[in-house]
Amino acid sequence: MVIPSSMRYLVKGRVKSGKESALLRAIDDGTLGKDSIAGDEYLHNMNEARVNHQGVTTWVETCFCDPPLAEERPYWEEYFELLSVKDAHSRRTCRHENGTEPWACCDCDCTKRLEEKLASQGMAFLGDLRTIRGAHAPSRAGDRAPAIANFSRK
Repeated sequence: MVIPSSMRYLVKGRVKSGKESALLRAIDDGTLGKDSIAGDEYLHNMNEARVNHQGVTTWVETCFCDPPLAEERPYWEEYFELLSVKDAHSRRTCRHENGTEPWACCDCDCTKRLEEKLASQGMAFLGDLRTIRGAHAPSRAGDRAPAIANFSRK
């Protein structure tokens, strides 16, 4: 049996000009990534994403594809110009990747740790996106954006 590879990637992108409203609408109505096998990960990623003062959005993506983001890329590229997709941490220390625990990524807390580290950088992407669109925005003091309505992480 071949076990698909999974890895955490640090994804950087810039929202395409004129796509801000459509992206916000897709997030708010829960259709971002609709029909993708990645399910509600798109919504989770946007809820955890951070944006810097140059408008570059960064998020942690868990992906089982080879090449990375093969499934997710068309969904992201509808709204984002993807600037980079890089390993978020060393494959040597990943229990799945180094063979010490097959499927370890399914119950691993490294995504949470990476997101916590990322949370200290820039500002909450959703808050910034809502500000751009003129909607009510949460504090820009580095707080996380409010949870998306009806969002639950599996």
